[in-house]
Amino acid sequence: MNLRMAVNKRFADFSLSTDFTVAGDRIGIFGTSGSGKSTLVSLLAGLQQPDLGEIFLDDNCLFSSSRGINLPPEQRRIAIVFQQHCLFPHLSVKNNLLYGFRRCPPEQRTIDFDSLARVLKIEDLLGRGVTNLSGGEKQRVALGRAILANPRLLLMDEPLSALDDTLRFQIIPYLKSVSERFGIPYLFISHSLVEMRLMTDSALLIEKGRIVEQTTSEQLARIRMGQSSVGYINLLELSDMTERDGMCSYRWKGGELLLSASNRETASGLFELSSKDIILFKKHPEAVSARNLLECRVSSLFESGRKLGVELECGGGSLVAEIVPEAARELGIMAGVTIHAAFKASAFRRLSKSVGNTIDRE
Repeated sequence: MNLRMAVNKRFADFSLSTDFTVAGDRIGIFGTSGSGKSTLVSLLAGLQQPDLGEIFLDDNCLFSSSRGINLPPEQRRIAIVFQQHCLFPHLSVKNNLLYGFRRCPPEQRTIDFDSLARVLKIEDLLGRGVTNLSGGEKQRVALGRAILANPRLLLMDEPLSALDDTLRFQIIPYLKSVSERFGIPYLFISHSLVEMRLMTDSALLIEKGRIVEQTTSEQLARIRMGQSSVGYINLLELSDMTERDGMCSYRWKGGELLLSASNRETASGLFELSSKDIILFKKHPEAVSARNLLECRVSSLFESGRKLGVELECGGGSLVAEIVPEAARELGIMAGVTIHAAFKASAFRRLSKSVGNTIDRE
């Protein structure tokens, strides 16, 4: 997918002005509330008209003020999954799914209904009314309805923001697997860096109606580490939990990590660990209260605001810690040196009980 947007749109108290070209199948648009994310989505989908400029999707011109082109939404073949599921309450799950499919020209119907229902694991829901579904089920049905419209581009506008953390990280594997299975590129809009990193390869950073950065999702997280109250979030897939000395022992990249006993019901899953919770030592400490102490090699350092990110190679895995420049000088931290990283068992936060595309229902 190649997208070119060079448009301007002015409102009474806000203006959006973009000029970018992006290519790929998993693109993110990241920004805080009020930055212009949803306006950009509306202009691309044809729900609003730019004041001037042009929009090209692949080789097709969707809008051009100079040439008088403004394709209506139904001709753009762009589907949207919104924050709220927006399902039709008077229709069954099956008829909600078929709503866009029936309006799609037969020659463009490339998505098989039964295959999609299996991927989304909603076969058993088809005869039910949508008012009897859970939040996660409703969002999966909304995703299925968008996909069955056979779009050439899927826009996901904060599709997880209305869900709690448990549901958010259950839905993400479905979002990714549907796009991969049916070959539909997407733009994923969010204000969550963790969602960006899990869902996208590259990202556009939008601030006050302007695209101010175009980079990878991982690099975006590092750039913003110093501005974030939670720092850089390390994402770790942990497995094979066993209980040891009243704690939970997990396998991670060939090594072992200890987590608090509250995780004993989780055999494997995705966990987060903030860069702020990792303490670095120049030498092996004689005693430390943290239950995890790893010998690591510093692979690189990067600046982020007034902080330094320290990328650590820890056996077969990698972590990012953050320190102030003064600490780096005092500890002699530079690429290639050996350092010890300590963090508490209670520092971890479970995001999902799933690893890969396996979903554990709670």
